[in-house]
Amino acid sequence: MTRLTVHTPATAPEGSRAFIDTVITNNGFLPNLIGVLANAPAALETYLTVSGINARASLSLAEREVVQITAASVHGCDFCVAGHTAIALKKAGLERDLVRALQERASTGNARFDALVAFTRAVILTRGNVGKGELADFLAAGFSEQQVLEVILGVSLATLCNFANNLAGTGINPELQAYRPGALEA
Repeated sequence: MTRLTVHTPATAPEGSRAFIDTVITNNGFLPNLIGVLANAPAALETYLTVSGINARASLSLAEREVVQITAASVHGCDFCVAGHTAIALKKAGLERDLVRALQERASTGNARFDALVAFTRAVILTRGNVGKGELADFLAAGFSEQQVLEVILGVSLATLCNFANNLAGTGINPELQAYRPGALEA
C-alpha cells in the first residue's frame, strides 16, 4: 500500500491530466511513478521535462540507462530499477546478464560501463564531491567533461524519481514485474 495517492487520469489534479495522457500514449499504461508525481503537477512536469533534456545528452541511451539503474539501485528504488531495466533491455539493447549485473551492483564485464557505474556511485555517495582519482578514472575511460556533468544530470533525474517512489512506497506495475530486482535470474 502506498503512502501517497497513485492517481489515475480520472483522479489526477487538472494540472497533471495532460501529462498523464501523454505518458499513457507513449507507454501504453500509466506507470505508478507518474500516478504518484501527479499529486504535484510541477513535480510531474519537472520529471517529464528533465527526462526530455536527459535524452538529448551525449551519453548514449545505454549509458543513460546504466546511470539510471545504478542510481536506483544505490537509492533502493525497486520501481525505478524495474522501469529502467525494461528500457535497457527493450530499447537500449543491453544484454540480460549485463543488466542483471547492474541490478546486483556487480561488475558488468564492460570496462566503459563499469567506469560509468563507479563514477555514478561516487557522485551519489559523495554528493558530487568525488575524489581526483575517481574523476581521472572516469575521464581515462573515454568520457568527457561534458559527460561528467551529464552523469550529474542523470543522477538528479533519478533522485527525483527514486526519492518520490521511496517516500510513497510506490508499487511496481504488473507491466514491469518481470524486470524487478531478482526477476532476471537465469
